[in-house]
Amino acid sequence: MPTQSSTENADGTASKASAPPISVLFVCLGNICRSPMAEAVFTALTNSDPRVSNVDSAGTGAYHEGDGPDPRTMSTLEDNGIVDYDHAARKVQASDFSTFNYILAMDNHNLHDLQRLKSRMNKKGGDITGEDMGKVMLFGDYGGRKGEQVGDPYYGARNGFEIAYEQMVRFSKGFIAHVLDETHIISS
Repeated sequence: MPTQSSTENADGTASKASAPPISVLFVCLGNICRSPMAEAVFTALTNSDPRVSNVDSAGTGAYHEGDGPDPRTMSTLEDNGIVDYDHAARKVQASDFSTFNYILAMDNHNLHDLQRLKSRMNKKGGDITGEDMGKVMLFGDYGGRKGEQVGDPYYGARNGFEIAYEQMVRFSKGFIAHVLDETHIISS
């Protein structure tokens, strides 16, 4: 897990030392609509950022395992200039909690499922427990409105995907500002 260390400047004030790069996992239910869209948007925004080492997405269910993203997800991404995204849906695995620093849920149901899984892993013990596990959080908390959720657009019309895209951009920018910019030195 990344740690932030401080060093002292010549004038005695504290300055941030460069933290190791972070890894982020985006999670929704089936991993074909919201979480792959979040992964694609976040990757596009941080593509050449050395502060980010690994970005992926997964689902809490295995309903679509191995499938590509929903065509409406792909067309929404393409309409917004993200044309090189490729993904196969997968289910969250126990190892994700030690692989990723941040595990970001799209809604409260996904968040609760992830928290339950993490809690079960903590109770079992083993190699990964407590501080060695990634932070499980609601992605929408970074969008400016605490507790904001991304509605599942799967059963709706295309405009639901456009709304989700707007949220992914806003949440990603908020995450970058809050987590990356506050815990890492930014090169000028």
